Amino acid sequence: MKQASESKPDLQSPLQVGAIQLKNRFVMAPLTRNRAGEGLVPTDMMVEYYRQRASAGLIITEATLVSEDGIGYPNIPGIYNQAQIEGWKKVTDAVHQAGGKIVMQIWHCGRVGHTSLLGGKLPMAPSAIKPAGEVMTYEGMKPYETPRAMTPDDIERIRENFRQAAHNALTAGFDGVEVHGANGYLLDQFLRDGSNHRDDEYGGSVANRARLLLEVVDDVSRIWGADRVGVRLSPLQPFNDVSDSHPEQTFRYAVEQLDKFGLAYLHITEMGVDNPGAAGPAFDIHSLRPLWHGIYMTNYDYSLEKANEVIASGKVDLVSFGKLFIANPDLPLRFEKQAPLNEPDPDSFYGGDERGYIDYPFLEA
Repeated sequence: MKQASESKPDLQSPLQVGAIQLKNRFVMAPLTRNRAGEGLVPTDMMVEYYRQRASAGLIITEATLVSEDGIGYPNIPGIYNQAQIEGWKKVTDAVHQAGGKIVMQIWHCGRVGHTSLLGGKLPMAPSAIKPAGEVMTYEGMKPYETPRAMTPDDIERIRENFRQAAHNALTAGFDGVEVHGANGYLLDQFLRDGSNHRDDEYGGSVANRARLLLEVVDDVSRIWGADRVGVRLSPLQPFNDVSDSHPEQTFRYAVEQLDKFGLAYLHITEMGVDNPGAAGPAFDIHSLRPLWHGIYMTNYDYSLEKANEVIASGKVDLVSFGKLFIANPDLPLRFEKQAPLNEPDPDSFYGGDERGYIDYPFLEA
């Protein structure tokens, strides 16, 4: 393995990320696969899926529910009860035995849900604003519903859910946690003014809209230590019908405030860069980089060559790969040997059995 001191760093170079030492800079991005079992408990198939990918420097799990009222899709795993903790412990044990590092991404879907997924209850959100589009349910696609606006008690309970989830992830043997503040889910819904029309201390100014994200990061950091906590943001991403009237101002504020925590890393996805203006006035997402003084991870359709280029330039420390890791469990080895890559099968991304999940061939096979 190349040492960073001999030449410019690349994907194969090791890196200290907060308190976590990585053997390389390949990160497996958080990827919803909809294969949790009964009670939203991780299955043995999920154990094998993550074990297969332990050659990544870091695995970020699929987004994992902090509470039952945060469900947004079928068969997504949770971390809010004992059976789920025990299921995830099998995952972390398998990844660690295979020499890998793994952090859990924790989330709440907010308004992205449906009464049929939530036991007849409406989804909740910062404001009672119905998103455009449809949601996947156990009965197929259904139009989004108008969520109920959260009360101050709801907000306090959500903070407690994130605290407990962070504690449960610690119990389950993870190396850290990533707070999901991206892609139009609850914390992102609070952050952006298109989905947050509140008139209390959690709405209005950018400082108020960022308050819940920052409170959750503070709460989680007190449990883990900030050097084992990451945050994911998606400043250009219109997914789940989110937008902001001044995204550059909103996300500059968020990054500047997060920078004060001394976190393990910041994970900025560039999703939406190819659809400028869809989530609010377009701006140069790379203008956020100088505001962050720690480890910086990026994501979105990076080729291996492009990833090496941005790491060597010093603009980025880590790159997370999604579809490439779905189809190539041994992605670092394939790149090292300049071997051909398996093609991902989009039809098996969400739900199903082991096909398109744990049956992609390894290079040595």
